[in-house]
Amino acid sequence: MEQFSNLRSLFTCIFIILICSSIASMIQSDFGRVEVNAVKVDTQKGQHLVFDLYRPLSATQDSKAPFVVVVPGFQRSKEALSNIAIELSRRGMVIALIDPYAQGLSSSSRSKRSATTEGYGMFHLVEQAYSGNFLDYIDINKIASTGHSMGGNAAIRGANYFGKQAIKNNEASKLHSVFVSGYVLTLQDKVLKDIRSNVGVSYALYDEGAFRNELSGWDASNMKIAPEALRVINWGIHNGNPDLKEVELGNYYGSLNDSSLRVIHNEELIHPFQPYNNIATANQIEYFEKVFDLNSTISSSKQIWQWKELMTLISMITAMIMLLPLSRFFLSFKLFNTLVKEIPQAQPKQNYHSKIVFWSIFFLGAFIACFSYIPMVDAAKNIFQAAASREMTWFFPQRMNNSVMLWASFNGLVGLILFTLSYQLFGKKHGVVSSSWGLTADFKYILKTLILAILVFVTYYSFLFLIYFIFHVDYRFWFMGVRIFQPEMLLVLAMYAPLFFIFFFSNSLRVNGSMRIEGQPEWKSMLIAGIANSLGLFLIILIQYITFAWTGTVFWTTNWLSVNLLFAIVPMMFVLPYFNRYFFYMTGRVYLGPMVTTLVFIMILSTNTVVYLPI
Repeated sequence: MEQFSNLRSLFTCIFIILICSSIASMIQSDFGRVEVNAVKVDTQKGQHLVFDLYRPLSATQDSKAPFVVVVPGFQRSKEALSNIAIELSRRGMVIALIDPYAQGLSSSSRSKRSATTEGYGMFHLVEQAYSGNFLDYIDINKIASTGHSMGGNAAIRGANYFGKQAIKNNEASKLHSVFVSGYVLTLQDKVLKDIRSNVGVSYALYDEGAFRNELSGWDASNMKIAPEALRVINWGIHNGNPDLKEVELGNYYGSLNDSSLRVIHNEELIHPFQPYNNIATANQIEYFEKVFDLNSTISSSKQIWQWKELMTLISMITAMIMLLPLSRFFLSFKLFNTLVKEIPQAQPKQNYHSKIVFWSIFFLGAFIACFSYIPMVDAAKNIFQAAASREMTWFFPQRMNNSVMLWASFNGLVGLILFTLSYQLFGKKHGVVSSSWGLTADFKYILKTLILAILVFVTYYSFLFLIYFIFHVDYRFWFMGVRIFQPEMLLVLAMYAPLFFIFFFSNSLRVNGSMRIEGQPEWKSMLIAGIANSLGLFLIILIQYITFAWTGTVFWTTNWLSVNLLFAIVPMMFVLPYFNRYFFYMTGRVYLGPMVTTLVFIMILSTNTVVYLPI
């Protein structure tokens, strides 16, 4: 009966993922009116670029359509901006949604300034499109680019690059229009003066990175008065002369006739959430419809991308839950059923003194987790200098993930030390026995557990690859996603997993060895464990944004992107103890949980960041 129930749970998860992926795929293709295919092209210097090509069926040789290259920002793969591709393509535009160099399925770049010098691969793609030999259903006189954050930098750099080319050859720019989202640092005279493209700018009113702008405090992100925004308009309509003193947001300046059209938007959002907002998306839609003179029958406010996000979110949650019945399924095999042991007794009920010890360690661990993160970010820059310098390397090539790995291994060790000290100094004198921790195991048991964990990992990702092959979608919500990967990423996983395992194992031991208390409701125990595991990093976010709300400038400036990274990590940290507890109940031991979660979670983390591999 138990085996039947487990199979039913497993197949229910598979069914939900199949249904949700199917619906997400239909939404992505505008219910069959847009073809979506993955394309790989060779670019300069032996590099290659992978992108999703969104082709409306209305785009033909006889009815050519505008072409827009969408460029995600730093640490973002192509799927992170699928909302823009969906909405523009269903309004008649052909879209190339790229994996930027060193991100996703594209190769690394030989340039350390890939966004600036290559547009993350966009420059080459525009050249190919303009040649007329690439896609015979696009209008080569209506080629544009848009991007968020560093993708926005790529877009404006493209306008400058092709503008210089146009000036030199006395011709129109190959890049008809650009839309820059979430980035204004490049909006300088030396860049803007050579632009021969229409330009739209969208900047979050509460952008955390605004401290780098020319004004300070809240004025830094106020695009009505920001010098960066004023220069965009003035270089468009006044040839750089500072005639305009204040921008009227949403108003179009200049003319399409001479590619001087300019518009500025200033949505009430923070930086990472700007791409996933109806108003910000509508602003982009309206801009491209205007510059391409399109008369779409679909209102800019009528958007469907949110429903795709909902479907892939359900798939992501269901796929994570599926790890449990999948593991139970393999544990029913003769090879692995010896891994199932009796669940050890829980810790004795807490008294006054044990509660003091417990909560002291709880808050001490959170304090150390909070105040060790930024130092580890700084340490990673010195230890892993190649990745920090954006150089291609096989030695820990993940610039942003290196700091997380250092933090995780350090705090994992701290957790083990605190666990041991609390037992030696207090626990063993008050009824705690080490046999309740679920540590008892020989080498054969550990090896067999590792084989099972690898099997679960391979099955989990094989199913994802199948989903992607059939439906061309993965599991995700906004910038958090479980995505397919290049084979080389398995080497990266093998490199990072051992150090991350220290943290994951430490968590499993603490969750099941000291937080599983006799008489305590399971929901309460797990909630405390989830908060304990994520509180330190969550406090960093609180400090960052309370300071920001109070002063208009974030607390951590130099490392603000590392703080933004926590939006994706904190949820993972919160749910990790739940998985470690459920896996513990499956086997009666603390090993299977951290082995499975290390492999799955770290591959998720690794495939959603910049990887400077020499490929």
